[in-house]
Amino acid sequence: MRKLELLAPAKNLACGIAAVDHGADAVYIGAERFGARAAAGNSVEDIAELCRYAHQYGVRVYVTTNTIIYDNELEHTQRLMRQLQEVGVDAFLVQDMALVAANNAVENVENNHSFCLHASTQTDNRSVEKVKWLRSLGFKRVVLARELSLEEIQNIHRCVPDIELEVFVHGALCVSYSGLCYASQYCMGRSANRGACAQMCRMKYDLIDANGKEWVHQRHLLSLKDLCQIDYLEELADAGAVSFKIEGRLKDVDYVKNVVAAYSQRLDELVRRRPDDYQRASLGRVTYNFEPDLKKTFNRGFTNYFLHAHRDADGNLQARRPDIASFDTPKAIGEQVGKVKVIAPTRKNPSIVVAGTAAFSNGDGLCFFTQKAGSMELVGFRVNRAEGNRLYLLEVPEGLRVGTVLYRNNDVAFSKLLAGKTAERKIPVKMRLESTNGGRELLLSADAGYVQRQVSLPLEKCEKPRKPQHDFIVKELSKLGNTPFVCMGVELADDFDVFVTAAQLAQLRRMAVEACGMRNEECGMRNVECGMRNVALPRYGDPYLYNIANRQASDFYKKQGLETVAPALELRQPSKVTLMHCRHCIRFALGYCVKHGGERPAWREPLTLRLGDGRRFLLEFDCMACEMKVKS
Repeated sequence: MRKLELLAPAKNLACGIAAVDHGADAVYIGAERFGARAAAGNSVEDIAELCRYAHQYGVRVYVTTNTIIYDNELEHTQRLMRQLQEVGVDAFLVQDMALVAANNAVENVENNHSFCLHASTQTDNRSVEKVKWLRSLGFKRVVLARELSLEEIQNIHRCVPDIELEVFVHGALCVSYSGLCYASQYCMGRSANRGACAQMCRMKYDLIDANGKEWVHQRHLLSLKDLCQIDYLEELADAGAVSFKIEGRLKDVDYVKNVVAAYSQRLDELVRRRPDDYQRASLGRVTYNFEPDLKKTFNRGFTNYFLHAHRDADGNLQARRPDIASFDTPKAIGEQVGKVKVIAPTRKNPSIVVAGTAAFSNGDGLCFFTQKAGSMELVGFRVNRAEGNRLYLLEVPEGLRVGTVLYRNNDVAFSKLLAGKTAERKIPVKMRLESTNGGRELLLSADAGYVQRQVSLPLEKCEKPRKPQHDFIVKELSKLGNTPFVCMGVELADDFDVFVTAAQLAQLRRMAVEACGMRNEECGMRNVECGMRNVALPRYGDPYLYNIANRQASDFYKKQGLETVAPALELRQPSKVTLMHCRHCIRFALGYCVKHGGERPAWREPLTLRLGDGRRFLLEFDCMACEMKVKS
């Protein structure tokens, strides 16, 4: 039996509570600083409130302290982590090895001041060797790289079975392996490793060959679609993943509600089919007041990325994977809703008629692709008034033609639905009332799944009831109202024959609710015991790739046997830099990967990417490793 965890993002307290209500088993949230999304910080007080709410359901709260940290920030970081530990945070996601070194210091371990650490995906976790090394440092969990295939995840689990594996299942994709992208820092002075990524991967580029010939004009050649693994949760669980992570700490409440609900229902379905293999990692059943639909919240189109490597549904190698890249736009596309059938461009009330089955609302946001200046552009417009499939507009957008495919990226009716109460989470509890101590004490047992509690109440008088009390007792004990619990049945002992009042039953009920709300199943803020101590540090070719930003991290790597210790690129920038390390390959995406059956390209390499302002970046292809590098 393995517990499966749905891990949801929280931009703020409201998003965190919504995630819990809609079925998350754990929530990850950024503190005021040092998270990989600098724009998503939260106070200690808000995180404490989230912990109180989440822990009622056995839902865990993880905090992201996963940036690299400068010398003058280390003391503040550790103090912040201690404050968060005191308010109930269950684990911390980290990147900087200075925090690991401090955590494993003898004084911290002996004084119970160490934390439960998860290795953030920012530590570039894509090999057995790396995961073994992280396990040797005492990490309880490793967040794997998004680029891994099912076979690679399975192999890591087989080789390192005593560490938890967390995998991304939904949301935005970085084109570079996380932690190894320096384009934003190099070009804009905004470090992705410091939570301030400028998203260079979402910009337009020309593709130029060695002769200066332009092969692709102004397309988003590094932009990827969004990840969606909702149909592959069972495969991921069977491969060894225990935590399924939804990306989106900058997303709003609507996104959290919809996506968490969709994935939670799928996990529940898996648990129902295979109860001997899997169970959910938290308590409670969720009742939904809406039907989740992943197409209706922010997405760039969906891909399962490299989960099945370069193979199709029949297991055959493909020369082209058009479902990975989003070359035409980095913006939200939404759901396809039909084609333009009629355009009536009158001056007063311009309108269009849409051929399709979608229902429209006033204010819906629609979009379409059109050719502009030699490249495809996504053009958006708003519906002023909808009358069936006739949509009245302020004006007909330029480029809209009969036959144009329309997408909806803002569904007003769905947004209104999500704005209301969309879910209720309750923990089913069964109660049993009996009398003990010769009838001078009431004992109430409450069974809430894998949490059982007993509370007792002494009686001043031991009197027999004058009339049957069964229905009265059941009614009073079932009044769980605005608590996390719902009563699924009350049982009275066969020999129960004691007169009880409504006040006594109410007091017992409150005591039982309070007792059941106390969670004993903690992550354990202590790290797992360090093991496999002789595991070698995996090596990078360029020393700046270790992202060493402070003296403690430098000393740590020296003790790990690193011969050349160099500062992070944020502190000292080499003249030549590999800006991105990608499994996404432009040659492959364009159908010119000969290794996988593509056409032999007519261009002359090396290839370069050119921004609109003229800046160029060299492309280097490592076909043996099936990787692409973007270089300065």
